[in-house]
Amino acid sequence: MTTPFSDLDQYTALPRVDGIAISPDGQRVALTVSALDPDRTAYRRSVWQVPADADADGARAAGPVRLTRSAKGEGGVAFTRTGDLLFVSARPDADASDLDAAQLWVLPAGGGEARPLTRLTGGVGGVLATAADADTVAVTADLLPGAGTDPETVIAADAELRKARSDKKVRAILHETYPVRYWDHDLGPDQTHVLTLEIGADATTSAEASTSPAGSEDSSSTDSAEAAGLPRLTDRTPAPGRSLDHVDGALTPDGTVLIAAVGVREARGDRSTIVAHDLTTGTRTTLFGDDGVDHEMPALSHDGRTVAWVRTVRSTPAGANQQEVWVASIDGSDARRVASDWDRWPAQLVFEHGDRALLAVADQDGRAPVFRLPLDGGAVEQLTHDDWAYSSLCVAEATGTVVALRASWAAPLHPVRIDGDGTVTPLATPAPLPDVPAHLEEVETTATDGARVRGWLVVPEGDGPHPLLLWIHGGPLNSWNQWSWRWNPMLAAARGYAVLLPDPALSTGYGLDFVNRGWNAWGQAPYTDLMAITDAVEARADIDATRTAAMGGSFGGYMANWVAGHTDRFRAVVTHASLWALDQFNGTTDSSHYWSSIFDADGIAANDPHRFVADITSPMLVIHGDRDYRVPIGEGLRLWSELAEHHAAADGTMPHRFLYFPDENHWVLKPQHAVVWYETVFAFLGQHVLGEDWQRPELLG
Repeated sequence: MTTPFSDLDQYTALPRVDGIAISPDGQRVALTVSALDPDRTAYRRSVWQVPADADADGARAAGPVRLTRSAKGEGGVAFTRTGDLLFVSARPDADASDLDAAQLWVLPAGGGEARPLTRLTGGVGGVLATAADADTVAVTADLLPGAGTDPETVIAADAELRKARSDKKVRAILHETYPVRYWDHDLGPDQTHVLTLEIGADATTSAEASTSPAGSEDSSSTDSAEAAGLPRLTDRTPAPGRSLDHVDGALTPDGTVLIAAVGVREARGDRSTIVAHDLTTGTRTTLFGDDGVDHEMPALSHDGRTVAWVRTVRSTPAGANQQEVWVASIDGSDARRVASDWDRWPAQLVFEHGDRALLAVADQDGRAPVFRLPLDGGAVEQLTHDDWAYSSLCVAEATGTVVALRASWAAPLHPVRIDGDGTVTPLATPAPLPDVPAHLEEVETTATDGARVRGWLVVPEGDGPHPLLLWIHGGPLNSWNQWSWRWNPMLAAARGYAVLLPDPALSTGYGLDFVNRGWNAWGQAPYTDLMAITDAVEARADIDATRTAAMGGSFGGYMANWVAGHTDRFRAVVTHASLWALDQFNGTTDSSHYWSSIFDADGIAANDPHRFVADITSPMLVIHGDRDYRVPIGEGLRLWSELAEHHAAADGTMPHRFLYFPDENHWVLKPQHAVVWYETVFAFLGQHVLGEDWQRPELLG
């Protein structure tokens, strides 16, 4: 069967749904869709609309309708109380041509042209929350600390400072606290703030809170903003420091109180607290904040009276702790835990219509179902019972209609409606699901300690026996339960490989005890679990146990390194963005505080893969991006250096390869680089697993 997975150019050109929102009346669903730009070197998002209603057979009254189109793309969709669509885009603004940063735009529900709502020199990060019964919208935006704390002047002062830095070509950043980086970007020099605006027709920008473009020397730009009807922005978080780097929150229906998760600084990093911002008085009250505890993922009931959140006691080298779901009155009183017998970790919480229960998504047994958590102490109910992983739950304010995105290893993200009885109906999508060249089978085995270890096996067409690729997931608190465009086993299946996607110790969705089997001991139960399930799969008649390879990225790269140093059973090992020397990694990663909390000195020493470099016999393909701040490039460089030290011939040659991306991060996101990534991986596997001649990818010279 010919599919887009047989050709990397066709594969990268497939459109991808990556965001969803539902209108308050429950009738319209907005989707963000990424597609290749004309140069085929980047993805560009657009906003589409599909109806939320469909019959049981999936028939639709109307198909997808594209709502936006610009060279810069759009994202971050949200609906206002009146059904207008908010989105973030760096598209040109005719009245502020000097600005190229992303701004907040609104598309009227009744039709017409989109218009800008902000003109911030540094741009808008995204929509944080909208009010159900008011015109208040909260957004995030980055402002320079030197702009001051006066809400009436901070935005104009930020514009002047940015112009000065730009004119002088200064990019230096002065830090006063840890950390300085996060995943793939530098923190600072600006700081994330929360700003609010009223989007009613009468709410225009005042001269005191001008959103003038950088370089304005008089009030003409302010006059222009007033004439254009731009709302006035109010800074609700003066001098936030780094406390709002990961802010999450919700507005009360009347728009007067913002409930948010904000960070409190510690020696290294921060802990998360839940606070209430009274937007009328400016008072900020900490509702929930304890030493050694994170309070995260706040959700607000539709009536604005109840807040729900996830409370987690910090992990220590002794083990991880349960992620507890709590609820309380909005003033912080009557706090109580719900779903106390539920041994799962929620990835999302939203209130159902009527506020009698929470809806949650959590990893479970290689899937991610939707659960209902009653607030009266009743037992948790599982609403969906299928092989899909759900995400991005949205509840319509007026009707309670629930929509979400779902995916599996057989299909990418697409929109669905979820009825109260658990019935799931696919909605129209502008990104049709592609045919895949393989089918999924669930596999499992029993570990030496009696634990059940399971996974998915992607089986290509034909009787086999098929060469086998063991793919090890990242995280490590993760599960192989849904589609990934970056690590896609269907591309390997199209080339005849069977792909094993196991969930070893440390994986989520199997309970706290399963996680803690591998805690502070990454090279122990996770490794033996992987070997045990590989043994079980290799015993199948359709698998060729003589032609196998192991691959992994991030924690999976760590595990690939550990595998390489502890067994010679694999003909090749591919290690991407991998941890190699744990003592070195501890001080160079962007999150040393977390690393130090989950490993002690003995655990680091006992589970450090670089100590076993001399024992490596399998050819290794090392892959790393220079802009990876979670697993810094030093890990890949040291691995490559030590492979050469121990395994290079006198003339420097060795069977190993190092694929280096100077301008990529942890994930390698640019489509042309994804093609190079896969071409190199398949060439390396072809040489060592299939016995083919080495073919250097053309674009690598």
